[in-house]
Amino acid sequence: MKQIIFSTLWVLLACNFSSAQTAAPYNVVFDVTSKDTLVHQMVIRWINEITSSRPDAKIEIVYYAKGLDMITDGKSVVSTDVKKYAAMKNVAFRVCEVAMKNNGVDKSQLLPGVQTVPDGIYEIIQKQHDGWGYIKAAR
Repeated sequence: MKQIIFSTLWVLLACNFSSAQTAAPYNVVFDVTSKDTLVHQMVIRWINEITSSRPDAKIEIVYYAKGLDMITDGKSVVSTDVKKYAAMKNVAFRVCEVAMKNNGVDKSQLLPGVQTVPDGIYEIIQKQHDGWGYIKAAR
């Protein structure tokens, strides 16, 4: 009986050790719904910090509600940064088509590299379902 208990504990310990050695991928989706330009600048700062420290990280920023100014030409205070990061293969800027319609924004008004999704909330749910971390960008 002692040998069975010892063997079971040994197997559990070995499994725990091997799973601790495997790092989770760095995949994060940011939720932007604010018109606040300080929030927009904060998101850019996070993208910079993450891509600098973890070049393998995958980042997606999803816009809906009133957050569209960050990725709209002529309204964005971070347009240069959005264009720069949108050109990277591991960073994606996605805007909800429903929010675009509700806010009177046309695809032609989006900054280069910004993509659309049919439903921003569903996009976030799907990323979470796929194991991505979720961050609500707010202050």
